Amino acid sequence: MEQGRCTAIVLAAGQGKRMHSKIQKQFLEIGGKPVLYYSLHCFQESPLIRDIILVTGEEMISYCEQEIVKKYGFSKVRKVTAGGKERYDSVYAGLLCCQDTDYVYIHDGARPFITEEMVQRGYEAVKRNNACVMGMPSKDTVKLADSSGYVKETPDRKIVWNIQTPQIFSYDLIKKAHEGIRKKDMTAITDDAMVVEQESGVQVRLVEGSYQNIKITTPEDLDVAEVFLKKIEKM
Repeated sequence: MEQGRCTAIVLAAGQGKRMHSKIQKQFLEIGGKPVLYYSLHCFQESPLIRDIILVTGEEMISYCEQEIVKKYGFSKVRKVTAGGKERYDSVYAGLLCCQDTDYVYIHDGARPFITEEMVQRGYEAVKRNNACVMGMPSKDTVKLADSSGYVKETPDRKIVWNIQTPQIFSYDLIKKAHEGIRKKDMTAITDDAMVVEQESGVQVRLVEGSYQNIKITTPEDLDVAEVFLKKIEKM
Protein backbone atom coordinates (compact mmCIF):
# COMPACT_ATOMS: atom_id res chain seq x y z
CA MET A 1 0.00 0.00 0.00
CA GLU A 2 1.27 3.48 -0.90
CA GLN A 3 2.42 5.56 2.04
CA GLY A 4 0.15 8.46 2.95
CA ARG A 5 1.52 11.99 2.70
CA CYS A 6 2.17 13.39 6.18
CA THR A 7 2.68 16.95 7.36
CA ALA A 8 3.83 17.94 10.85
CA ILE A 9 2.39 21.13 12.32
CA VAL A 10 4.72 22.23 15.12
CA LEU A 11 3.28 24.81 17.52
CA ALA A 12 5.77 27.32 18.92
CA ALA A 13 3.58 30.32 19.67
CA GLY A 14 3.05 29.76 23.40
CA GLN A 15 3.96 32.53 25.83
CA GLY A 16 5.16 30.24 28.63
CA LYS A 17 3.94 32.39 31.51
CA ARG A 18 4.58 29.62 34.05
CA MET A 19 8.27 29.55 33.10
CA HIS A 20 8.85 33.01 34.65
CA SER A 21 11.32 33.84 31.90
CA LYS A 22 11.54 36.63 29.33
CA ILE A 23 12.44 33.95 26.79
CA GLN A 24 9.58 31.81 25.52
CA LYS A 25 9.88 28.21 26.71
CA GLN A 26 10.31 26.73 23.23
CA PHE A 27 13.41 28.89 22.68
CA LEU A 28 15.10 28.12 26.00
CA GLU A 29 18.06 25.79 25.64
CA ILE A 30 18.63 22.22 26.76
CA GLY A 31 21.85 20.52 25.79
CA GLY A 32 22.99 23.71 24.06
CA LYS A 33 20.10 23.81 21.61
CA PRO A 34 16.61 25.38 21.74
CA VAL A 35 13.82 23.14 23.06
CA LEU A 36 12.10 23.58 19.67
CA TYR A 37 15.10 22.11 17.84
CA TYR A 38 14.50 18.57 19.08
CA SER A 39 10.98 17.98 17.76
CA LEU A 40 11.83 19.66 14.45
CA HIS A 41 14.89 17.40 14.17
CA CYS A 42 12.76 14.30 14.75
CA PHE A 43 10.30 15.27 12.02
CA GLN A 44 13.14 16.32 9.69
CA GLU A 45 14.76 12.91 10.01
CA SER A 46 11.55 10.86 9.83
CA PRO A 47 10.95 9.16 6.47
CA LEU A 48 7.21 9.41 7.13
CA ILE A 49 7.08 13.21 7.33
CA ARG A 50 7.12 15.08 4.04
CA ASP A 51 6.51 18.67 5.17
CA ILE A 52 6.72 20.72 8.36
CA ILE A 53 4.67 23.82 9.12
CA LEU A 54 6.10 25.87 12.00
CA VAL A 55 3.60 28.10 13.79
CA THR A 56 5.01 30.85 16.00
CA GLY A 57 4.29 34.38 17.17
CA GLU A 58 4.28 36.96 14.40
CA GLU A 59 7.19 38.78 16.04
CA MET A 60 9.25 35.54 16.07
CA ILE A 61 8.84 34.52 12.41
CA SER A 62 12.13 36.07 11.26
CA TYR A 63 14.00 34.65 14.26
CA CYS A 64 12.65 31.15 13.58
CA GLU A 65 13.49 31.36 9.89
CA GLN A 66 17.09 32.44 10.54
CA GLU A 67 18.05 31.02 13.94
CA ILE A 68 16.13 27.75 13.86
CA VAL A 69 15.20 26.65 10.31
CA LYS A 70 18.21 28.00 8.39
CA LYS A 71 20.77 27.51 11.17
CA TYR A 72 19.96 23.83 11.68
CA GLY A 73 19.13 23.00 8.07
CA PHE A 74 15.49 22.02 8.55
CA SER A 75 14.73 21.72 4.83
CA LYS A 76 11.31 20.14 5.36
CA VAL A 77 9.95 23.35 6.93
CA ARG A 78 7.84 24.68 4.07
CA LYS A 79 6.34 27.61 5.95
CA VAL A 80 6.84 29.58 9.16
CA THR A 81 3.52 31.22 9.88
CA ALA A 82 1.96 33.36 12.59
CA GLY A 83 -0.25 31.72 15.18
CA GLY A 84 -3.28 33.19 16.90
CA LYS A 85 -4.45 34.21 20.33
CA GLU A 86 -5.35 30.67 21.44
CA ARG A 87 -3.86 27.27 20.69
CA TYR A 88 -6.75 26.31 18.42
CA ASP A 89 -6.20 29.50 16.39
CA SER A 90 -2.57 28.50 15.87
CA VAL A 91 -3.55 24.98 14.84
CA TYR A 92 -6.05 26.34 12.34
CA ALA A 93 -3.41 28.69 10.91
CA GLY A 94 -1.14 25.69 10.44
CA LEU A 95 -3.88 23.65 8.79
CA LEU A 96 -4.48 26.42 6.26
CA CYS A 97 -0.80 26.23 5.24
CA CYS A 98 -0.88 22.49 4.49
CA GLN A 99 -0.80 21.49 0.85
CA ASP A 100 -1.61 18.17 -0.76
CA THR A 101 -1.42 16.10 2.42
CA ASP A 102 -3.28 13.08 3.79
CA TYR A 103 -2.43 13.17 7.51
CA VAL A 104 -1.29 15.85 9.94
CA TYR A 105 0.78 15.46 13.10
CA ILE A 106 -0.07 18.35 15.45
CA HIS A 107 2.75 18.69 17.96
CA ASP A 108 3.72 21.06 20.75
CA GLY A 109 7.19 22.47 20.10
CA ALA A 110 7.70 22.46 23.88
CA ARG A 111 7.74 18.62 23.84
CA PRO A 112 11.31 17.87 22.75
CA PHE A 113 11.37 14.11 23.30
CA ILE A 114 9.21 12.82 20.46
CA THR A 115 10.85 9.82 18.78
CA GLU A 116 10.67 8.10 15.42
CA GLU A 117 9.00 5.16 17.15
CA MET A 118 6.15 7.46 18.23
CA VAL A 119 5.87 8.85 14.71
CA GLN A 120 5.60 5.30 13.37
CA ARG A 121 3.06 4.16 15.98
CA GLY A 122 0.95 7.22 15.30
CA TYR A 123 1.00 6.62 11.57
CA GLU A 124 -0.15 3.02 11.90
CA ALA A 125 -2.99 4.14 14.19
CA VAL A 126 -4.18 7.06 12.07
CA LYS A 127 -4.30 4.87 8.97
CA ARG A 128 -6.75 2.57 10.76
CA ASN A 129 -8.73 5.13 12.76
CA ASN A 130 -8.37 8.57 11.09
CA ALA A 131 -7.84 10.13 14.53
CA CYS A 132 -5.41 9.29 17.32
CA VAL A 133 -3.58 10.96 20.18
CA MET A 134 -0.40 10.11 22.02
CA GLY A 135 -0.62 9.63 25.75
CA MET A 136 0.29 7.44 28.68
CA PRO A 137 -1.76 5.75 31.41
CA SER A 138 -1.82 7.94 34.51
CA LYS A 139 0.63 6.94 37.23
CA ASP A 140 -1.27 9.01 39.80
CA THR A 141 -4.69 8.72 41.34
CA VAL A 142 -6.88 11.45 39.84
CA LYS A 143 -9.66 13.24 41.70
CA LEU A 144 -12.50 15.16 40.10
CA ALA A 145 -13.46 18.20 42.16
CA ASP A 146 -16.76 20.01 42.60
CA SER A 147 -17.08 23.80 42.34
CA SER A 148 -16.36 24.18 46.07
CA GLY A 149 -13.05 22.32 45.98
CA TYR A 150 -14.24 19.02 47.44
CA VAL A 151 -13.71 15.60 45.92
CA LYS A 152 -16.64 14.73 43.71
CA GLU A 153 -15.40 11.52 42.13
CA THR A 154 -12.35 9.28 41.88
CA PRO A 155 -12.19 7.65 38.44
CA ASP A 156 -10.58 4.25 38.07
CA ARG A 157 -6.90 4.93 37.37
CA LYS A 158 -6.87 2.12 34.79
CA ILE A 159 -9.04 4.23 32.46
CA VAL A 160 -7.27 7.57 32.99
CA TRP A 161 -4.65 8.67 30.46
CA ASN A 162 -2.43 11.76 30.44
CA ILE A 163 -2.63 13.12 26.91
CA GLN A 164 0.43 14.25 24.99
CA THR A 165 1.25 15.25 21.44
CA PRO A 166 1.53 14.58 18.59
CA GLN A 167 -2.17 14.30 17.90
CA ILE A 168 -2.62 12.83 14.46
CA PHE A 169 -5.58 13.06 12.11
CA SER A 170 -6.77 12.64 8.59
CA TYR A 171 -6.27 16.12 7.16
CA ASP A 172 -9.78 16.41 5.77
CA LEU A 173 -11.29 15.30 9.08
CA ILE A 174 -9.40 17.73 11.32
CA LYS A 175 -9.73 20.69 8.94
CA LYS A 176 -13.49 20.22 8.63
CA ALA A 177 -13.82 19.80 12.40
CA HIS A 178 -11.89 23.01 13.07
CA GLU A 179 -13.94 24.92 10.51
CA GLY A 180 -17.14 23.72 12.15
CA ILE A 181 -16.21 24.41 15.75
CA ARG A 182 -14.91 27.91 15.00
CA LYS A 183 -18.54 28.96 14.57
CA LYS A 184 -19.24 27.96 18.19
CA ASP A 185 -18.02 28.71 21.71
CA MET A 186 -14.48 27.31 21.90
CA THR A 187 -13.51 28.42 25.40
CA ALA A 188 -13.52 24.85 26.75
CA ILE A 189 -11.38 23.44 23.91
CA THR A 190 -7.95 22.36 25.17
CA ASP A 191 -6.75 20.00 22.44
CA ASP A 192 -7.49 18.89 18.91
CA ALA A 193 -8.98 15.57 19.94
CA MET A 194 -11.80 17.54 21.62
CA VAL A 195 -12.46 19.33 18.34
CA VAL A 196 -12.84 16.03 16.51
CA GLU A 197 -14.87 14.46 19.32
CA GLN A 198 -17.37 17.31 19.37
CA GLU A 199 -17.61 18.02 15.67
CA SER A 200 -17.35 14.67 13.91
CA GLY A 201 -18.34 11.91 16.30
CA VAL A 202 -15.26 9.98 15.15
CA GLN A 203 -13.71 7.97 17.96
CA VAL A 204 -10.18 9.06 18.79
CA ARG A 205 -7.72 6.22 19.34
CA LEU A 206 -5.30 6.37 22.27
CA VAL A 207 -1.72 5.49 21.29
CA GLU A 208 1.12 4.96 23.72
CA GLY A 209 3.61 7.82 23.73
CA SER A 210 6.30 7.90 26.41
CA TYR A 211 6.68 9.04 30.00
CA GLN A 212 9.74 10.93 28.73
CA ASN A 213 7.57 12.89 26.27
CA ILE A 214 7.17 15.76 28.73
CA LYS A 215 6.06 19.29 27.97
CA ILE A 216 8.47 22.01 29.08
CA THR A 217 6.24 24.26 31.16
CA THR A 218 8.09 25.16 34.38
CA PRO A 219 11.75 25.73 35.34
CA GLU A 220 11.73 22.29 37.00
CA ASP A 221 10.85 20.72 33.65
CA LEU A 222 14.08 22.09 32.18
CA ASP A 223 16.05 20.28 34.87
CA VAL A 224 14.22 17.02 34.14
CA ALA A 225 14.74 17.51 30.40
CA GLU A 226 18.49 17.87 30.85
CA VAL A 227 18.57 14.53 32.70
CA PHE A 228 16.50 12.83 29.97
CA LEU A 229 18.74 14.29 27.26
CA LYS A 230 21.92 13.02 28.89
CA LYS A 231 20.35 9.58 29.23
CA ILE A 232 19.30 9.56 25.56
CA GLU A 233 22.76 10.69 24.40
CA LYS A 234 24.35 7.74 26.24
CA MET A 235 22.13 5.19 24.48
